[in-house]
Amino acid sequence: QAQLVESGGGLVQSGGSLRLSCTTSGFAFSAYAMGWFRQAPGKEREFVAAVSRSRATTNYAGSVKGRFTISRDNAKNTVYLQMNSLKPEDAAVYYCAADRAPPMVIHTSLYDYRYWGQGTQVTVSS
Repeated sequence: QAQLVESGGGLVQSGGSLRLSCTTSGFAFSAYAMGWFRQAPGKEREFVAAVSRSRATTNYAGSVKGRFTISRDNAKNTVYLQMNSLKPEDAAVYYCAADRAPPMVIHTSLYDYRYWGQGTQVTVSS
């Protein structure tokens, strides 16, 4: 079955950087758009970033645009999220997810994503 395993979370000071990885198996990675979502305590899970299966298209939430970069390596079945200039409001559990979308399409709704990882905690101290 599909497995998605996030790593790279941790504690970082405000202004610092982290790189999250999501290693996958059990499904045709290159046939899926990949996204990152996050959920802070008491809040709904929200879209952060996504990359199309063709890698030609990316999309970011306004709150992270210019600070976060999503990328994927289809040879390694892995998607990454480089997070720079982190802020306390970026603290959350970060989830990666897979969406069987057409090649150039990116969805921002979590309901479009079929497979999910267990999440990795990101904590940002002020």
